[in-house]
Amino acid sequence: MGRLGVDLYPLQTGVGLDRVESFGKFLGGSPANVAVAAARLGLRTALVSRTGADPFGTFLHRELKGFGVDDRWVTEAAAYPTPVTFCEVFPPDDFPLYFYRLPKAPDLEIHPHELDLGAIRAARVFWATGTGLCAEPSRTATLEALRARSGAGDGGGDGGAGRATVFDLDWRPMFWTDPAEARPYYAEALRHATVAVGNLDECEVATGERDPEAAARALLASDGGTVRLAVVKQGPKGVLALAADGTRAEVPPLPVEVVNGLGAGDAFGGALVHGLLAGPDLEEALRRANAAGSIVAGRLACSSAMPDPAEIAEALARGTGTIGTGADGTGTTGTGTPPEKG
Repeated sequence: MGRLGVDLYPLQTGVGLDRVESFGKFLGGSPANVAVAAARLGLRTALVSRTGADPFGTFLHRELKGFGVDDRWVTEAAAYPTPVTFCEVFPPDDFPLYFYRLPKAPDLEIHPHELDLGAIRAARVFWATGTGLCAEPSRTATLEALRARSGAGDGGGDGGAGRATVFDLDWRPMFWTDPAEARPYYAEALRHATVAVGNLDECEVATGERDPEAAARALLASDGGTVRLAVVKQGPKGVLALAADGTRAEVPPLPVEVVNGLGAGDAFGGALVHGLLAGPDLEEALRRANAAGSIVAGRLACSSAMPDPAEIAEALARGTGTIGTGADGTGTTGTGTPPEKG
């Protein structure tokens, strides 16, 4: 549930937008990318979001269907244009983003009364993000969806097969006046989540802690005690996960020559969802999620670059996120490390 828009990525790297001559057009928005990533791994996925009543909205519906993501809960908000996001590509670790979401993005116009709470309760995994809390009516709708999950007895998500309610901290400073504004809403969302996922910056916003171990413990100790698994992404240092039952896993990243790191976190998220449903091996789930993130960091696009199971298996066998180059330029070769957030 959450952000959906069009990503326009420069086809020339290492130069500013003022010098870019051509762009590739892709489906974008972190929750939408997570849904695509999970679908690539064989899961049945759907997205709750909105677009404008414009050609970009038509494009996004077509892309979602093409990726196998159910778009029945993606509706039009005719008063607002479909958002567009530009980025600059300066590998290996500088990818400035420029969001065009004014006067307001349609995905922030999700109203509580429009939610299909029956479908939200029934899903084995529900994924919501911090961005959805930055404005009304999306804020109330996001929290109502999360409350519906906890009201349905959602107690899974500790690394074993079952149900999970995932709150992706997804901190985007340009959507808020300051971190203090966001913290109460993040705290309320965490009261209804069973899995919390974020990088170090996002954990600091949510908990005040930047040390990975302390941040993970703080997420597990969130008021309400529903969080059963805390996943802290550390960029080149890999990922740390702590479960409420004491299980701990820490996995290093796969080396890759970074082309565009903006989709790595979303690929990680889709693979994490697959791992939460697949079984109790937390370390294996993190290894596969790290591999997915590394693969996408070595490609230009986000949504269309999401790997399938065979690509993840090949990357793990090779010990690198590099697994070849596609005709659309979505692959690369070499070594390096992916950034921490997509």
